[in-house]
Amino acid sequence: MLTSNKKFIHEINFYSKKKIPFIFFIDSDCKNYVVQPVSEVDSSELLFDFNGVTNFRDKQNLWHEQIITKTIPIGFASYKAAFDIIHDNQSNGNSYLANLTMPTQIELSISLENIFKVSRSKYKLWYKDHFVFFSPEIFIKIENNKISSYPMKGTIDASIENAEEKILQNEKELAEHITIVDLIRNDLSIVADKVTVEKFRYIDKISAGSKNLLQVSSKITGELPCGYQESLGNLLSLLMPAGSVTGAPKRKTVEIIKEAENYERGYYTGVCGYYDGKDLDSCVMIRFIEKVNHKYYFKSGGGITIYSDVYSEYQELLDKIYVPAY
Repeated sequence: MLTSNKKFIHEINFYSKKKIPFIFFIDSDCKNYVVQPVSEVDSSELLFDFNGVTNFRDKQNLWHEQIITKTIPIGFASYKAAFDIIHDNQSNGNSYLANLTMPTQIELSISLENIFKVSRSKYKLWYKDHFVFFSPEIFIKIENNKISSYPMKGTIDASIENAEEKILQNEKELAEHITIVDLIRNDLSIVADKVTVEKFRYIDKISAGSKNLLQVSSKITGELPCGYQESLGNLLSLLMPAGSVTGAPKRKTVEIIKEAENYERGYYTGVCGYYDGKDLDSCVMIRFIEKVNHKYYFKSGGGITIYSDVYSEYQELLDKIYVPAY
């Protein structure tokens, strides 16, 4: 079901309270959503794979050529105009970290459904022929009343000499990561007790098409009250939108982002999750391709701080346009 209000809270509460496994995704503005019991998911309309929990049964290897055959990115001048809005607000103290994103028109050699089948990621989902995403980023996990979040900020090509040392010592990346860890810690404190940073700035290796990237993450945990399943929808609503794809302070930064980006993110940077009747696994919907009026757009971006360089950030936007395929 699609709608334009927060009825998703009530639907998620209904299924979680009854311990009925379901999958859901909610757009970046918490306006539109899909919530479906797993038993009712039609694989001709929706395919998902959450760390191996999937309704995709055809495991054959699919031959594929170059998947993204052409990119038509936003011009640098247009990107800089958006970047300058962010930077001016940061200079005035209105935001400390803002995630600036843009859509890039692309051409594809295979369908969105087949991109789902060949892409490699912790989380991926294809919906009707509207969009596909293949995200490496966890939103929250809940296991045995323990809530965990793993914000990812800081990326470098793994082939660069001393890559791990360089990314961990980069002052801009450190400032960005500290800010997002503080934001996520504050967010979790809204719904959980005993919130703590269990691991700070550790390295994950992720596939990025023909190369590997090193991604800097942290782990933040807290304890949920017994019976949180009675109001799981409320809990998710309180944590959205995801801090890692908005910024800090969240509310003001969202206003700044909307002014700067001047386009609708839609489901991109929204939240998608799977509830198995007991525990929850969810992700932020990044690495996202959308079909609009018979054209395809890859939506990407990155975190901006007062230390950011516009040329580097523009290049990062373009570097993230890839499909991590088998």
